[in-house]
Amino acid sequence: MKVNEIFYSLQGEGFHTGTPAVFLRLSGCNLRCPFCDTRHESGEEMTESEIVDRICAFPTRTIVITGGEPSLFLTETLVDALHRKGRKVNVETNGTHRLPDNVDWVTLSPKDAFTEHAIPVMQRYDELKVVYDGRKMPDEYRQFDIKHRFLQPCDVGDEAKNREIIRETIEYIKQNPQWRLSLQTHKFLDIP
Repeated sequence: MKVNEIFYSLQGEGFHTGTPAVFLRLSGCNLRCPFCDTRHESGEEMTESEIVDRICAFPTRTIVITGGEPSLFLTETLVDALHRKGRKVNVETNGTHRLPDNVDWVTLSPKDAFTEHAIPVMQRYDELKVVYDGRKMPDEYRQFDIKHRFLQPCDVGDEAKNREIIRETIEYIKQNPQWRLSLQTHKFLDIP
């Protein structure tokens, strides 16, 4: 697998905000979202065994596999190997490809509002995290079995526009209380 990076930090957004986790960021994605902060072309080829060894050097049991788009590369055997080491495997996906069935927690971060051919295909997600960029409020994604819904204001690189996006996000959540606010706390705190 081509690995962009493996690092230990705190989950900065969504349901598990503040939880210590090892992040496995895989290289490569099938989409090109305008706000993406990941360099998909860089990375190191690693075997599943090398990945597990590096992850297990950290003290936490929580692993977050992200990308790029992890569903393009993640295997059931890697998830099984992490489970054998007592790790819980969380995945953040755009939902456009199926994931192995043995993943413990799935966060759907759909990108169909930003790019064509980004329609989610799975039916079960533990968490929905929709990025709002000031243009179109979120689809409810009622066709999916989702336990937790988060709306996250997008950082568009313009301070005035960001304030407006945050204000609109808060107002939307107040009118639609099935949603919760997700902030990228790792950016506010300047942690990886």
